[in-house]
Amino acid sequence: FIIFFFFKQKTAYEMLRSLVGSEMCIRDRSKAFKTIAFRGQRKVDSNDFFYGLRDLGVDLTQSECQVLLTYLDRNKDGVVDFDEFLIGIRGNLNATRQAIVDIAFRKFDKTGNGSICVDDLKGVYDTSFHPKVRSGEMSQNQVFGEFLQNFGDVDRNGIITKQEWNDYYAAVSASVDNDDHFVEIMRMAWKL
Repeated sequence: FIIFFFFKQKTAYEMLRSLVGSEMCIRDRSKAFKTIAFRGQRKVDSNDFFYGLRDLGVDLTQSECQVLLTYLDRNKDGVVDFDEFLIGIRGNLNATRQAIVDIAFRKFDKTGNGSICVDDLKGVYDTSFHPKVRSGEMSQNQVFGEFLQNFGDVDRNGIITKQEWNDYYAAVSASVDNDDHFVEIMRMAWKL
């Protein structure tokens, strides 16, 4: 079973790369996704995915489309959104991008325990100036929680794991065509 699973994973990735090509720019990827998500949605289910690919001239069976959809569906919610689609096309971070993402992670992981929590971010992200804190709408802890969720706290436990961090930046990376530009974005955002 495990060998079959990995074979299907590889097959899905190879299938995806052959469908969209490896040299597509972000605009081309966006157009391909919009064609698949023909009702203007930001997510597609298996039915929309099957018929959207068919509209692109891709001749896959429904079971092949399901394998592909399962491969792309990183958060396993049964649908594929645009970020998941981009990550699937682009794949994981390359060595250059992973290196800068790792540097940023280590900067925040002050305790060195392999995860980022509210305590690690204190002093790096000052919530006292956040508009919702100043207006009394949210507490500083609530703003920290929102901040963590924006940076990939998928299970909302107040902790960002290395995998959640990498997944978040794989999505960011998928929308940046140039390695140097991605590195510069990271350096500027986190003062690296």
